[in-house]
Amino acid sequence: MKSLLIIQGQNSPELLERLLRVARHRGFTVQSLEAETSENEQELHLTLSVNSDRDISLLTKQLEKVFGIVKVATLNQEAMVKASA
Repeated sequence: MKSLLIIQGQNSPELLERLLRVARHRGFTVQSLEAETSENEQELHLTLSVNSDRDISLLTKQLEKVFGIVKVATLNQEAMVKASA
């Protein structure tokens, strides 16, 4: 199932590496990744599209524990379809 994660964190070079490593270790395939920094370049806003047969909560619970990540929000495929309709 496809899921969309919206992630806020502290802007650091290692944050993206940690995030992608957690996704890979939990069995999720990254479909797309968009990242942008805030105006003061202290915060990083990420939109991550992942695909897996596993429950998305397995990934979100682990991402919330990663040093530097402030907030993780999730939209599953059904919510994305309703939003686009």
